[in-house]
Amino acid sequence: MEFSLSWILLGLPLAFALGWLASRFDLHQIRLENRQAPKAYFKGLNYLLNEQQDQAIDAFIEAVQKDPDTSELHFALGNLFRRRGEYERAVRVHEHLLSRGDLSQADRHRAQHALALDFLKAGLLDRAEDALNKLEGTTFETEARLALLANYERSRDWALAAQVANKLESAKQGSFHQRLAHYLCEQAAEDVAHGRIDAAHARLQEAVLKAPDAARARMALAQLQADAGELLAAQQTLLDAMAHAPTAIPLLAAPLADLALRLGDRHQALERLQALYAQNASLDVLDAIVKLSAGDTTALTEREWYAQHLAHEPSLVAATRWIAGEKFEHEQFHPQVQRALDHAIKPLLRYRCAACGFEATKHFWQCPGCQTWDSYPARRVEEL
Repeated sequence: MEFSLSWILLGLPLAFALGWLASRFDLHQIRLENRQAPKAYFKGLNYLLNEQQDQAIDAFIEAVQKDPDTSELHFALGNLFRRRGEYERAVRVHEHLLSRGDLSQADRHRAQHALALDFLKAGLLDRAEDALNKLEGTTFETEARLALLANYERSRDWALAAQVANKLESAKQGSFHQRLAHYLCEQAAEDVAHGRIDAAHARLQEAVLKAPDAARARMALAQLQADAGELLAAQQTLLDAMAHAPTAIPLLAAPLADLALRLGDRHQALERLQALYAQNASLDVLDAIVKLSAGDTTALTEREWYAQHLAHEPSLVAATRWIAGEKFEHEQFHPQVQRALDHAIKPLLRYRCAACGFEATKHFWQCPGCQTWDSYPARRVEEL
């Protein structure tokens, strides 16, 4: 008994020493691993903050190779590839993540969303559509639907775009009635191009009901009515548009003036446009007034209208048009001066997107630059 107890007493310090040495070795190993793995990660993060994306990618690749199970590093690496336009490499990273069996459900959905963004950026719209449809019912459902909406708009698939917009509206993700009305107008334009006038008429009527405060559907409907010889109906449609969408009056003035001339209703239309101009001076309304005043001896002349506009608005466009009819002492130089002025006012007669600043000589309902709907004010650049 004494022999056994003495050996036990002697063995306790030895066991303690061995345990202490083993723990020190484990701690050393853990510290070594922690130094090695995050070192490349933090190096990559430092490069990223300093806008050195090439070096950041190299550092992240090194970190992933040392710890291939780190999903966050894969996400960071894939996003970097996408930002640099290396979409094929981004796709490979995210597909590798999706192939892993140990990936959590949340990270799997995240990788699926990232893969869809890769395809979208690469212009692979079919593959992007498939990837986005797989996110239905996940936490990325709303983002996926919005991306699908942009995808269908880009490919001009208005029927599918309308389906997605209705889903978003049903899910209380915003109001899409204006956009749905635009889709109907786009489909109506396709119907007109293929001679389906009745179908176009029905779509435009539906668009008016969908967005009664928008001018586009009524303008297109008035054009259809005018083409069919229904001039009075077209005139009433434009007047309704002016009442429901007063901000679009500059766009409506010219077609209203054309209809008035075809109907022989010059004086009534002139009075109506003059009243609108008095409320809110606009170059397009003024041009329509000038057009209706031509040949009317009781109305102001073209130059008098532009002079009157200059009395209230410092407009280079109005001044150029006033000078066009002026007689100068050195008349031989007038064509050169007029040509220079006409060239100078061209940028002022453009329309400018309020979202991205893209300028165009014609008014767009959807910006060709940033694809935003209803971002073009109805006024020219000079009037903004």
